[in-house]
Amino acid sequence: MTPLIRADRLGAELGFSAPLWVKDDSANPTHSFKDRVVSVAVTAARELGFERIACASTGNLANSVAAHATRVGMPYIVFIPADLEPAKIVQTAIYGGTLVGVEGSYDDVNRLCSELSELEEFESTGFVNVNVRPYYAEGSKTLGFEVAEQLGWRIPPQVVAPMASGSLLTKVHKAFKELASAGLVAPSEWKVFGAQSAGCSPIATAFINGWDVVRPVKPTGIAKSLNIGNPADGPYALDVVRSSGGSMAFADDEEIREGIRLLARTTGVFAETAGGVTTAVLKKLVERGELDPSVETVIYNTGEGLKTLDAVADSAHPSAVIKPTIKGMRAAGLI
Repeated sequence: MTPLIRADRLGAELGFSAPLWVKDDSANPTHSFKDRVVSVAVTAARELGFERIACASTGNLANSVAAHATRVGMPYIVFIPADLEPAKIVQTAIYGGTLVGVEGSYDDVNRLCSELSELEEFESTGFVNVNVRPYYAEGSKTLGFEVAEQLGWRIPPQVVAPMASGSLLTKVHKAFKELASAGLVAPSEWKVFGAQSAGCSPIATAFINGWDVVRPVKPTGIAKSLNIGNPADGPYALDVVRSSGGSMAFADDEEIREGIRLLARTTGVFAETAGGVTTAVLKKLVERGELDPSVETVIYNTGEGLKTLDAVADSAHPSAVIKPTIKGMRAAGLI
């Protein structure tokens, strides 16, 4: 039950006349939405008899797997691209288990984990996003369940979510459908919008070009948590967005940085680069007339800004450095 924050100042700046909300999942224990999927995956892995937990990760999943495995006393081995943000590497390594940096992209890491999961030496290892993936993916539905509950058991007409594999977006949509099917919310229609980084936008590019096939790319750019060049759920994300009447867009690195700053100064939420992507794409979709600012909207912030300080460090510094005197204040033009 992470906060659902009314973002009136952000909405006013972007021209919203309807309520705008931020579902802030940085408030989870390891400060990203991955705690949702890992909680389900580790529970399932234990029930299925796995003795060790593992994963391929762009950073946040590694943080969460390490913390959850440590909590329940299971050994773990997590695999990450060796060039991840330092804060995410530290947050995983601090728990004391096995952390493996791989020379390559996330897609290389994921391929290695898929191969390892077939080996006899790893038959007792539950890879949360490989051989336990059906359970893992369902955990994202709680992002849909909670938003509906926090809005008084109703589904928001528009939601904007970041896309890496595309799974989160599809599972939020699935959650809304299940709530309606169970009779827990009134029947309604909603649109789903997807956000990607320009450095890794295979799903959004397919949408914009009208393709049914998501063509793999080599990831670049600062939004490393979204850098999955060959997204497993890309086709399903396309189907969800198209069938709901939504849209997709991508943001370049400078737009992502501005998105982080915009969200921070209007809501008090400091997002990692994925949140900057979502905010920047929200702004772009409104400007293009693809998202209606007169309709209530929820955007998802999936991680904490302290994980990606390097992305904005050059532009975030003291307004002035002064002597500890009134004269120093005056000299700096602060009074």
